[in-house]
Amino acid sequence: MTWGGSAEWWLAELTQDPTYREVVEPLVVAVSAPRPGDRILDVGCGDGRIMAALRRVGARPVGCDADLDLLRIARSRGPVIRCRLPELGWAPSEGFDGAVVSLVIEHIPDVDRLFEELHRVVRTGGTLGVVMNHPVFTAPGSAPVIDTDGEVLWRVGTYLEVGYTDQPAGRGTVRFHHRPLGVLLGAAAEAGWTLEAMEERGVSRDQIDRVPTLAGQEHIPRLAGFRWRRGSSSWAAPGSR
Repeated sequence: MTWGGSAEWWLAELTQDPTYREVVEPLVVAVSAPRPGDRILDVGCGDGRIMAALRRVGARPVGCDADLDLLRIARSRGPVIRCRLPELGWAPSEGFDGAVVSLVIEHIPDVDRLFEELHRVVRTGGTLGVVMNHPVFTAPGSAPVIDTDGEVLWRVGTYLEVGYTDQPAGRGTVRFHHRPLGVLLGAAAEAGWTLEAMEERGVSRDQIDRVPTLAGQEHIPRLAGFRWRRGSSSWAAPGSR
């Protein structure tokens, strides 16, 4: 995966909107539940903000990303590797106590391969924490709809179909891949992951205060967080047995 030179846009987004710091970072730490001393792989680490959050709770993060500009910033927060996701061939099998994937999985075309690679590099009993834009929010054609009485509803678009949308990002675009929850959960299960926890979040009161046009969307899920547990190392990819 590469963002095609969108690092400047991403950094500007983080600077202008504190939501990542206030909502996303705590949710990643909560769902991944790292323990002090755990060696955690931050997949698509960007500029290392999640790495910094993991370090604050005593974990030992290692970041990987395709964008060299972002990695130059992230390396101040821990060791980093440049790689093109979903491939993690540089990482040793069962070399990590856990992994986190924050707002990245929706940008990766081959999510099956990502889950398989993460299953390989996380030790037996280790965890995978994922925070993503909620599939209800990313479906092509999805958007808020205001009823005649002012109630804000949500048009789900082509939710049940796998698809994507290209969104403006600075001078270029970023592709968001949409998968219904059943497809995502099925891919993780096929790779040998067992779901332990799931959280859904809407917009917060602080976000509405900053962006009044979000008022009425409190009941619409914006983020989804998951914690999976890696089972026996005897799992093998379908068709490989």
